[in-house]
Formats: sequence, C-alpha cells, structure tokens
Amino acid sequence: MQTLPKNPLTLAREALRLARSNLLAEIGSYPRPVAGCDAQFNHLLDVRRRLGLAIAALEQEHVIPTPRSPN
Repeated sequence: MQTLPKNPLTLAREALRLARSNLLAEIGSYPRPVAGCDAQFNHLLDVRRRLGLAIAALEQEHVIPTPRSPN
C-alpha cells in the first residue's frame, strides 16, 4: 500500500516543533549565571519567541475567500 506524501503545512509544523525542541534544550543547557547583557542568550530567547509565533500562525485556521462563480 502506497502512502501519500505529507502535507507541506504538516512538514513545516514538524520542522518548527523540532527546531523549538532543540532550542529549548540549548537554552536549558546554557551556562549559568546569565547576565542581562548576554547577547547570545538574548538571541536564543528571541528565536524561541519567533518560533512560537511561527507555530501559532501555522496552527490558525486559514480561510481563503473564493468567488461563488468562476470568472
């Protein structure tokens, strides 16, 4: 039985979730203490925020309005 390829949105969600998981592991293993001016750590936190936003955007219901009759 042949399986269908995954939906591109599903693949994107999986890739983003994997990236977030890897990033959370990196943040968790970051050496302590962290100073407020630690640019690399602040960058990791920003990437975590952006990954969360990207995942949330993919999980939203998307409705594309289409005309009722073709042109």
